[in-house]
Amino acid sequence: MGGSSPAAYISGVHLYLHVPFCARRCSYCDFAIAVRREVPSEAYVDAVLREWGLWQSDPIWELSPEVQTIYFGGGTPSRVTPASIARVLAQIGADRAIAADAEITLEANPEDVNPAGAAAWRAAGVNRVSLGVQSFDPGVLQWMHRTHTAGQALVAVEALRSSGIEDLSLDLIFGLPAVLGRDWAADLERAFSLEPEHLSLYGLTVEAHTPLGHWTKRGEVAPVDEDRYAAEFLLAHGALGAHGYDHYEISNAGRPGHRARHNSAYWRRAPFIGLGPAAHSGLGDERRWNVREWAAYQTLLEAGKSPLEGREFLDTAAVTLEELYLGLRTTEGLALHLVPAPLTRQWEQAGWATADAGRVRLTAEGWLRLDALVPSIAA
Repeated sequence: MGGSSPAAYISGVHLYLHVPFCARRCSYCDFAIAVRREVPSEAYVDAVLREWGLWQSDPIWELSPEVQTIYFGGGTPSRVTPASIARVLAQIGADRAIAADAEITLEANPEDVNPAGAAAWRAAGVNRVSLGVQSFDPGVLQWMHRTHTAGQALVAVEALRSSGIEDLSLDLIFGLPAVLGRDWAADLERAFSLEPEHLSLYGLTVEAHTPLGHWTKRGEVAPVDEDRYAAEFLLAHGALGAHGYDHYEISNAGRPGHRARHNSAYWRRAPFIGLGPAAHSGLGDERRWNVREWAAYQTLLEAGKSPLEGREFLDTAAVTLEELYLGLRTTEGLALHLVPAPLTRQWEQAGWATADAGRVRLTAEGWLRLDALVPSIAA
C-alpha cells in the first residue's frame, strides 16, 4: 500500500450504488448508462446484492463497521421500483450497522416523482433526494435531451415535500452555449423560490463521445466562452450568499446544517464502497473500479465472479496532489504550511485566496483557477 493507511481516513464507511438505467441519454452525458424502456429492477438488485455480499469479507469492516451514508446515483435511480430500493436498503441494514442518523440519498428525475413513489422511498429509509432539474427553460431542457418539463419539476418538489422528504437538493447546469439564450439568473431565482435545502451547480463540459461533443466537433455548437462561464459562476456565488446558502464547495451550496455528507466524505478521503457497473471504491490509498457496462456486470455476478475491473495504489505524490485538490475545492481549504508563503501572498494579492486562522482558502475567483493553482504548489 502507499504512504497512508485507510485508518487515517476512517469516519464510517460510505456506500455509493450506481444505477445505470436512463430513458434517454442527455446531450452532455458521458456517464456509464444503459438506455432502457423497461428497467430490469429485480435483476439489478440481484446483481448489486451479490456484489455487496462479496464485500462482507473485506478488511475495511475491521476498521469501521458502520455505514454512515448511502447514495443511489446514476443514471436514473428513480427509474428503479421503490420496492427494489427498499430491498437493497433492507439487506444493507441486515448485514451491517447503518448509523441512526445516516444520510440516505436518491437521485431522481422530475418525471419519475409521484406521491406514492416518494412516500415509498421515504418509508424505505430515503431521507434526502437530489432532483435533476438542470434548468426551468423549456428550450434548454429540449436541447439537453431531458425528458421532463419545468412544470414537472415543480410537481415533483411538492410530492417530495408531502412525502416527508425534508432534505432536498436541486441540480442546475450553467455555462451553456450563448446561442440558447438561457437566462441563468432567472433559473437561479426559480430554484430559490422552491426553497431547497441544497443546490448543486455544475458547469457544462464538452465530452467527446456525447451528442454535444459531436455537435461541437461539427461546428454546430460553440462552447461558452471563458468570460461568460466565469460571470455565471460568480453570479451564482453571489446569489447563493444573498439567499442564505453556504457555498461550501465549488459545485455545492447548502443551508446551515445541510451540507451533502456523502459527497463531503469524498473530499475528506473517507473510505467509500462503490456498487454497480462502473462504480469506484476508495479505501485509503487504494482505488478499485468495476466493469463499465451493465450487461458485463450482470453476467459476471450471475456466474459468481467479481465485477472488479481494476485496482491501483496511489503513491505519496498522488496522495498529496489529491489532498491539495480536495482541500482547495472546499471552504475548509488547506493548512497554511502546505502552500508556500510566496504563493499565498500572490494569491491573496490577486484576490484568489484568503489566509487566516492557519488556513488558506480559495475565493470564488480562485475556484475558477483551481486547475492552474494546485500544480503551482507542487512545482
